[in-house]
Amino acid sequence: MSEDAVTVSAPARLHLGFLDPGGSLGRRFGGIGLALEAPATTVTLRRGSRDVVRGDDAERALGHVADIREMLALSSGYDVAIETAIPAHAGLGSGTQLALAIACGLRRLEGLELDPERDAARLGRGNRSGLGVAFVTGGGVAVDGGKGQSDRPPPLIARLPFPENWRAILVMDPQREGIHGPDELEAFAALSPFPSSQAARICQLVLLRALPALAEQDLSSFGAAISEVQNKVGAHFAAAQGGIFTSAKVAAACEWLGANGAHGIGQSSWGPTGFAFAESADTAKRLVSHLSRLGLADSLDIRIVSGRNRGIEISRSALAARRLGTG
Repeated sequence: MSEDAVTVSAPARLHLGFLDPGGSLGRRFGGIGLALEAPATTVTLRRGSRDVVRGDDAERALGHVADIREMLALSSGYDVAIETAIPAHAGLGSGTQLALAIACGLRRLEGLELDPERDAARLGRGNRSGLGVAFVTGGGVAVDGGKGQSDRPPPLIARLPFPENWRAILVMDPQREGIHGPDELEAFAALSPFPSSQAARICQLVLLRALPALAEQDLSSFGAAISEVQNKVGAHFAAAQGGIFTSAKVAAACEWLGANGAHGIGQSSWGPTGFAFAESADTAKRLVSHLSRLGLADSLDIRIVSGRNRGIEISRSALAARRLGTG
């Protein structure tokens, strides 16, 4: 049964690190990430006489609509309003979440079953990470198993809820962008081989340190594991992005946070968004307040957000919001 209008909300994510960027252990990339309550990309879709997209990143969204129509053999035109958008090229998964939000919305609008994995592959998303697809179907902290021989996104191999009381501190630099598009492909091609010993250590850190600590809600141990993963991966990408962090201002703020009680310091994907974790909202607020008083937050956009333990949400016109796969 089709609907007159569908609204889709897709969460941003933090990419907490690759497992094996070079594939020396058998599967390339692999990754661990966290879904966030905010920011989010929210789109509302209706049928129309022709394709019209309004809002941020409208040109890219229009291309997704055309690709999905061809893919699903749809005949209608569509009116798409992008109501909120994850900041582009900030390391928060904006491109994948926009593409999959539109794909899920059009499928639900036309009464079709959702298929985010297949849609991601056809829309050119998930070539390196399966986390975007993982955060359509659910939230929390997810691990994908890396890219094998399949054209589909890497498979989800683990998912655990993120503790409700913990907070992520996002340190964003609006004046910088992370590497993207053709520059990203060139950067990957120019990187030196990632040592298998380093990849093995990261896999150990994720499987035997970060995930058990998360299950036991031990922020100190979880943060220590994530920080070590980030240092190893960041050092590998430093030649392409000018250091472990893309933004020197973000680096300084994150360094202070790590020295003053925050945990799990790092940069999401190519940045420039940095992150740290705090044990509570009050602790996070105190840290950010001190950071601001010291002048380390000047010109930065710093946000305190919760982890999100659910995936994409789809609401139909005049109906309450419902999660993926319900009803």
